[in-house]
Amino acid sequence: MSWFLKGDYYENCSCTNTCPCTWSSMSAPATNDYCRANLAFKVSEGEVNGINMSGLVFVIIIDSPPLMSDGGWKVGVVVSESTTDEQMGALGEVMSGDIGGPAAMLKDMIGEMLGMERHPVSIDAKGNDFHITIGQSFEYNATIITNPMTEEPVKIVGMMHPAGDELTLANVHKSNASIMGVSFSGENLSGYTSQFSWAA
Repeated sequence: MSWFLKGDYYENCSCTNTCPCTWSSMSAPATNDYCRANLAFKVSEGEVNGINMSGLVFVIIIDSPPLMSDGGWKVGVVVSESTTDEQMGALGEVMSGDIGGPAAMLKDMIGEMLGMERHPVSIDAKGNDFHITIGQSFEYNATIITNPMTEEPVKIVGMMHPAGDELTLANVHKSNASIMGVSFSGENLSGYTSQFSWAA
């Protein structure tokens, strides 16, 4: 069976500067004694098991040890309220890793699945700014970091990451997240954005 998902990606984690797990491919620990992150995906086009996934918005919630390669992650998935039962089931197959793609590479890292939940999810991206909310208990706003001489976005490339091997850096001005038993908050935290393309 072949499937694909592509669209826009946004991330915030609890690290107080550029997240070390990205540039080190999970060989360096987080800047705190834990790693808590949310990975938001806005699907522009996609199909899984013949199910149209266009317009799907989902957020992967992660709570892991500071060195992510140690495994034992707690992982939950939030989907937007408009997600159909068929789309949720298809996404569950993707996230299981059983049908290939990035989730297959990460499945051995997961120690506990926290399930899947529907919530109001909003991703508002304008220019270099993006703002993510989930219901009343999760919110962060960020700005893409640019080179002051060229005004071009600052990027890191060539790393191992589920969204792809190129990420644009962003400063998360303020984050306040508490969902599925995973909580963190702070100012000037690590953030990223990119386009993603999953397929198998």
